[in-house]
Amino acid sequence: MNVPPDRPLRLESRQSVARSLVSQERESSLRARLAQRDEAALGELIELTTPWLLGVAQSMLQDADDAEDVVMDTFRVMWTSITPAADESQGLMPLLLRMTRQRAIDRLRNRTRRLRLVTALTPSEMDRSTVAPVEPNEAAQPGWHIHTQVHAALASLPPEQRIAVSLAYFEGLAHSEIAASLGVPLGTVKTRIRLAFGRLRTALAPLKDWVP
Repeated sequence: MNVPPDRPLRLESRQSVARSLVSQERESSLRARLAQRDEAALGELIELTTPWLLGVAQSMLQDADDAEDVVMDTFRVMWTSITPAADESQGLMPLLLRMTRQRAIDRLRNRTRRLRLVTALTPSEMDRSTVAPVEPNEAAQPGWHIHTQVHAALASLPPEQRIAVSLAYFEGLAHSEIAASLGVPLGTVKTRIRLAFGRLRTALAPLKDWVP
């Protein structure tokens, strides 16, 4: 099987090369099997196209985790939407490349919106906004005990660690985005999150019997 080149290709070039990787006969067969929800066909398509889709997503997003999420979402949408009557005028692989590119653009737009919100906050506002307070009426809700323990553990972190963890796991920012929004090196962000998880692991150890 051909593999993606080391040098980045324009989307049009990727589509041209990708189109040549599968014969028309095999494409028709894959389409028919996918429309019948044949999971083996999906597996074949994933194996064949993933390197190319990841190449597009990674080159646009510059983040491996985001790129993998975009590719998985592309396969999910394709799997749920393909039908026997689907338009066969465009190849599966070029179609997947375009879907991947559009989802990467959407992810970039979401990043921009989040970064604007984060950078608009002062450090003190950011610190207050990252850990939601526990409301009194939540005591009657299932999992309240766990919620209060997690809230207390987060609140006990040094501010710089608490902000980094919250931006990563509550706001969904990539490490590079956090570094840009806080104006610190990427390595500093990774260190803060690593140290924070060490503290959280110790603080939340008693909860291991509460979490299924």
